[in-house]
Amino acid sequence: MSKAISQVPFAINEPVRTYEPGSEEVKSLIATYKKMWKEKVEIPMVINGKEIKTSEKVVINSPQDHQHDLGFYYKGDMSHVDDAINSALAAREKWNNLGWEHRAAIFLKAADLLAGPYRNRLNAATMIAQSKNVHQAEIDAACEFIDFLRFNVEFMTEMYSEQPVSDSGIWNRSEYRPLEGFCFAVTPFNFTAIAGNLPTCMAMMGNVVVWKPSDKQVYSATVIMDALIEAGLPAGVINMIFTGGKETADKVFAHPDFAGLHFTGSTTVFQNMWKAIGDNIHNYKTYPRIVGETGGKDFIMVHPSANVDAVATAMVRGAFEYQGQKCSAASRAYVPQSLWADVKKVMEAQM
Repeated sequence: MSKAISQVPFAINEPVRTYEPGSEEVKSLIATYKKMWKEKVEIPMVINGKEIKTSEKVVINSPQDHQHDLGFYYKGDMSHVDDAINSALAAREKWNNLGWEHRAAIFLKAADLLAGPYRNRLNAATMIAQSKNVHQAEIDAACEFIDFLRFNVEFMTEMYSEQPVSDSGIWNRSEYRPLEGFCFAVTPFNFTAIAGNLPTCMAMMGNVVVWKPSDKQVYSATVIMDALIEAGLPAGVINMIFTGGKETADKVFAHPDFAGLHFTGSTTVFQNMWKAIGDNIHNYKTYPRIVGETGGKDFIMVHPSANVDAVATAMVRGAFEYQGQKCSAASRAYVPQSLWADVKKVMEAQM
């Protein structure tokens, strides 16, 4: 392993944060929440590093108060999809030629910003527009996304350090290249961390990205873009668009330079995407990579020695926290007959 690779500071020590009721962290977050709740936001797309506004404004409402007007975002059309693709392709060569350590530094800086001055803003946006509570927002929007950025840099470091064995008079060397074209990130409403990870992990490896977040997640998405831009992400590397789902996918998958898909969402949508890519396979300059996560069913297996209160709490929160709107939500439990009556009693009391 080279000296440069071994010294990448992917892990940053931070002070312990306490998101307990009444703590200073919670007080600070709630103050930011109340301030942002009263504001009227205006959210543009970001293409080639520029804010893009259109004549079509879509009102943003909060799931916990449908009558509350948070502001609006600017919806784009297919011309903006073309602009995003062209911007990504134009940025590709320069971004590819940038040393991987420099790319890593940008995302490590973004992680520091999200851990510091952007933390309350990212969490509050997730609470307001995606209806998460303090605990859910902190473990998702802040903690998990920061971890994604830092651990992905570490994984990239490990990947680049892996080289084939050389012998006397022979030097075997592998060079890792990004995909030859642009990538498409389609992200869900329910996890801010996933929305941030899907485009950034591809960009970190030298790829250029067209990012289409869920229309229910644009508030926290714009906070992510602000942090990335402040961290030094060059224009055109990640282009954030707010456009119709099906027509955007049709245009992207018909493009000869389409090179990769990173998706989290429903099984039906992913299957339709995969089929569209297959139908267009003869049009592409290369074979696109397809990565997707879809819904599933999680279960809880309870051992006879388990603590009844802990089991009941895990089952209630696992199944019903955030209205069960998670791919990790519990849908079935296997409970020993000897424990069921007591577990049921505690669950009923909690619900």
